[in-house]
Amino acid sequence: MFNPSRDQARRFFIDAWQKHRQRTGLAPLEQVAAELIEQHPEYHALLDDPESAEKDFSPEDGQINPFLHLSLHLAIHEQLSIDQPPGLRAAYDACLAVRGDRHAALHDVLECLGETIWQAQRSGTAPDAVAYVEAVWRRSRLA
Repeated sequence: MFNPSRDQARRFFIDAWQKHRQRTGLAPLEQVAAELIEQHPEYHALLDDPESAEKDFSPEDGQINPFLHLSLHLAIHEQLSIDQPPGLRAAYDACLAVRGDRHAALHDVLECLGETIWQAQRSGTAPDAVAYVEAVWRRSRLA
């Protein structure tokens, strides 16, 4: 199973972005990462700096961790490609139909995934896949 360290995950995004900008060959997952990064211009300068892998991002200071954000996007990309957990693809499609914007719909899913992971960490249990999909359906009705 793929279980990179924090530094490995950060280097993956930095390296994928550098390869993309240098127009060198990208592995399929790096291509997906580069496309996600393109959708987040607010992270470009950060990812242009290899030293950014060392930076800490504190939610208490109102900072969003761009590496976590991109990692969640990447996880969602994989989940949607295999409809896992079951029903996620249909719930995402409902968000997309309401939002009319792919990236906004992905952010709806991302918010639900983040909440699901937070709840699992807080309770010391496995993530609740059913609750995750139901949360995405609820977002589609609120959007």
